[in-house]
Amino acid sequence: MTIEECYAAMNADYKEVKGRLRTEERIIKFVLKYMDDKSYQLLIDSIENRNMEEAFRAVHTIKGICQNLALTQLYISSDALCERLRNCHEYKADIDLLVEKVKEDYCMTIKCIKQLQA
Repeated sequence: MTIEECYAAMNADYKEVKGRLRTEERIIKFVLKYMDDKSYQLLIDSIENRNMEEAFRAVHTIKGICQNLALTQLYISSDALCERLRNCHEYKADIDLLVEKVKEDYCMTIKCIKQLQA
């Protein structure tokens, strides 16, 4: 799988990231590095522990990374959750649907990155 194919499979914007990072090698380097980021697990743990401030920080980090790497689909779902958690101090049931969408998009993104790596 090429990096362009990976971006297409992730519903991400290769043209945008290419404009930002300039070379395929640099894009690949940072996309592969994303698999080492611990923010997603921190988000899941924080939601389970009902720590909304920590969950907000975690999803805000995910959103920022996705914006920088033009991981569009995961950016959209993490942005929606980020905005819902902004100034949220207690758990509400509607958060679960947003977390599930982030989880779905995150898993798909990581699956594509692993295919790129193989």
